[in-house]
Amino acid sequence: MIKKVVIAAAGAGTRMLHLTNNKPKHLIKVQKKPFLAYLLDNVFKAGYKDIILVIGYKGELVKEFLKEYEKNNRFKGKIKIVCQFDILGPKEKIYGTACSLMCVKDGAKEQFLFICGDNLYSVKDLKEMNIDDQYNYVAGFNHPRPEKYGVLITDDGFLKKIIEKPKKYVGNLINTGMYKFTPEVFGKLSEIKKSPRGEYEITDAVSLLAKEKKVKVKKIKDYWLDFGNPADIIKLSRFLKKNGY
Repeated sequence: MIKKVVIAAAGAGTRMLHLTNNKPKHLIKVQKKPFLAYLLDNVFKAGYKDIILVIGYKGELVKEFLKEYEKNNRFKGKIKIVCQFDILGPKEKIYGTACSLMCVKDGAKEQFLFICGDNLYSVKDLKEMNIDDQYNYVAGFNHPRPEKYGVLITDDGFLKKIIEKPKKYVGNLINTGMYKFTPEVFGKLSEIKKSPRGEYEITDAVSLLAKEKKVKVKKIKDYWLDFGNPADIIKLSRFLKKNGY
């Protein structure tokens, strides 16, 4: 049974434009609560008890939010804060989705869930990713616009490769940024290099594991909501109202 979840929440969220001038996107309010509160609620409801939250941009505001959240939190569990910039240095020195993993290699000795802090997953799908075996997993979602995302190419349930924003149709099963990792993922971090955009990508570490046939694909059946740009605030608000949040 997996109890630990690493949540990557270090980024500023530049696609949110002026809305992140004075706060990270994870704290932008949807209805009456910051987005991060909905994500944490679902993670705890899914039965995970041990959270490592990797913060960075305006991290002091996330710390303030967590004090309030934990005071009002009706779920049993603990949240540990890790500051990416304290461990790895400023964004100008090193940056990318793999950085959150680099920050927790000493605190995640067993299998754990890794999720992006700007995505909302259902309680049901979070539970479905609690798979206690020797494989790593990536959560896929059938999407009508796969060309905007990384598309998962599978072979008999295993991940073969990830094609980022394909110009031609190669499938519609996209990467949702939720993974189940075994500790062997940390051994791949030293092998990855900067991507063309100058960042260290978590998908590069996943791809190295996939070459060794160590990554399986788990399809999300419920929902997946990206919280990346201003239009997503309206979409998420409508979704939450419709589903009784």
